[in-house]
Amino acid sequence: MPTLLFYKPYGVLSQFTDEGTGHPTLRDYIPIPQVYPAGRLDRDSEGLLLLTDDGALAHALTHPRRHVEKTYWVQVEGEPTEEKLQTLRRGVKIKGDYLTQPARVQVIAEPPLPPREKPVTPHGPTAWLEIGLREGKKRQIRHMTAAVGLFTLRLVRVAIGPLSLTGLAPGQWRPLRRDELANLKREIRSVGMASGGGGRARREPAGE
Repeated sequence: MPTLLFYKPYGVLSQFTDEGTGHPTLRDYIPIPQVYPAGRLDRDSEGLLLLTDDGALAHALTHPRRHVEKTYWVQVEGEPTEEKLQTLRRGVKIKGDYLTQPARVQVIAEPPLPPREKPVTPHGPTAWLEIGLREGKKRQIRHMTAAVGLFTLRLVRVAIGPLSLTGLAPGQWRPLRRDELANLKREIRSVGMASGGGGRARREPAGE
């Protein structure tokens, strides 16, 4: 069963049809039939996307109680004070009254990312954050940063559990090695045991 890592470029839909929008889709990059994204990234987000024909793997990766940590590099406009960082780490209310789970958040130096096709145009000082999440509400990071007065300018997912973008350029993909797939499944199992297993829970499209 093929399982692929894909570096989704900015502006590409995380699906194989454009639904009349005219935007580029996975079909423009992935020639492998019968694979589907396990999770998603918004059109204006970039980075690591996992595609598979393994339904059990896709289900495990998107189950609300079994999210492996996903790591993002996030360029924000504004000053990420320690107070704002601590609020993001503890959890912040978004989309009304939803309190996000604790997150891993730290300021980092500007990462060595390729230029984006549509350049970022800030109107003030900017900074880069590394954010690690174990949940995937729609546009969650953008809502989280906005809640503390930071506007997300660029968002790149650089890792899903033990898998990373290393060796890939935007638009490139490669099959997962057996050892990588085994490590991913091992982490999914460990997260499931830590969370107390399955059970039914409401699911949203996971991603940013």
